[in-house]
Formats: sequence, structure tokens, C-alpha cells
Amino acid sequence: MSASSATPPHSTSALTRTPPAGRSRDRRRRLFSVLTLGLILVPVLTGCLRVQVSMGVSSDDRVNGQIIAAAVPNHDNDPGPQLTPPMSLGGKVQVEEYREDGYVGTTARFSNLTFGEISQLSSLSDQTSGTLEMSLRRSGDIVTFEGRVDLESVPAQGADVQFTLAFPTRVGTTNGDREGDDRVTWRLPAGEVSTLRAEVRYADPNTRGFAGWAGIVGGVTLGVSVIVGALAWMARDRSARAGSGRSSETTSA
Repeated sequence: MSASSATPPHSTSALTRTPPAGRSRDRRRRLFSVLTLGLILVPVLTGCLRVQVSMGVSSDDRVNGQIIAAAVPNHDNDPGPQLTPPMSLGGKVQVEEYREDGYVGTTARFSNLTFGEISQLSSLSDQTSGTLEMSLRRSGDIVTFEGRVDLESVPAQGADVQFTLAFPTRVGTTNGDREGDDRVTWRLPAGEVSTLRAEVRYADPNTRGFAGWAGIVGGVTLGVSVIVGALAWMARDRSARAGSGRSSETTSA
């Protein structure tokens, strides 16, 4: 064994007990980095996320509401989740800054959306693309709402995710929590995929318009029939009286 490779036993022990200053500094630097990263991730790991969707459906099949997407900021300049209106919805969606209860993010307010336009709200943010899918469809007098919310990537603790939907009439069936006759709320658990469903019955606004017109036409038809019948009766009455007069004159002669 060469002299350079020989290491006294006490030297090995000393190295084990007292690492070189450079190695100690590296270890402290790594520890500081881990602690800093941990502090940054605390809001994410504790699930400090707020997503609140509120929608109302009117009797003419139009939808108004808002979507709040917010989180506890990681630093002073963190704007939180950002929502961007889809170009296809034009001026029907307005986005504004959200700051409340220590959360930061954005609120998207929408109005006068058709059932077909509702599904386009899922593209409000590239950051959450595919996590929220929803649809409203009509079949006769039945209106059905269906949604799917994927929160598998969201930590299970501390997340506040809610979806509230109001209808113009009593809700028939739903897998959510009823809040009165016409309102349903879903409180969605983080770490899971949730499905939403509700069904109501109210008249198709297009059918209501046709029914009203049919009623007017029916009323006019009935009125015309009554008038024609009255005129016929009056003509018959005059004819009968005229005939009776002629018969009396003949008898006198």
C-alpha cells in the first residue's frame, strides 16, 4: 500500500466527526434550499385553492353567472389563477381581479349565454383546461344539466370548490344538495373526479310562443264563428218574420 493511500485510523474518525468547512457549507445550503422550497409549496400542499361557480338558468333558456378562481399567493406579486374570456363568446364574459380572504385570482362574469355557449366556459383558462366540463341540453320540456370536475391533482386538504346552479322551477332529480326547490349545490372533494347532474321540467320558450299564437288564432276563429252564427241567426229570424207577414196579408185578402 502506498503512503498516499494510507490513512491513519484517527484521521478517518476525525473526518467522520468534522466534515470540511466547504462540505458543511454545501450541506447548509442544500438544507436552506429544501426549507425555502417547502415554504413556497405550503399553500399548494395544503390545498389553499378556491373555485366557486354560480349559474342561474332563466325560463327563456339563458344563463347568467360567475366563476371565481383563486389561490393563496406564493409571493407578493403572485396574481393567482388567471381566467381569459374565449374569443368565441365576444363581450358576454367580463373578467376582473379577485382579492378576498387572503386569496388572489380572477372572477369571470357572464350573461345571456345560450345552452350551446355554456360548454365554451371550460376554455377560460389554459391552466385548468379539461378540469371543468359542463353542458345544458333540452329535450322537449326536459332540461338536463351534466358536469364533470377533475380535481385529482388538487391536494385533499383545504380546497374550497363549489358549484351552485339555480333553475326557474323546481328541480326534479339531482345528485347534489338541494337548497330550496329550485337551487342545487355541489361541494366537490379535492383529489377526486366528480360528476354533477340535475334535471328540471319547464316549457320550451319556443313552444310557449307557438302555443300563445295558436291560442290567439283559436280565439279569433272562435270569435268569427260566433259572429257568423249570430248573423245567420239574425238573418233567419228576419226571414221568418218577413214570411209570417206575407202569410197574414194573403189571408186578409
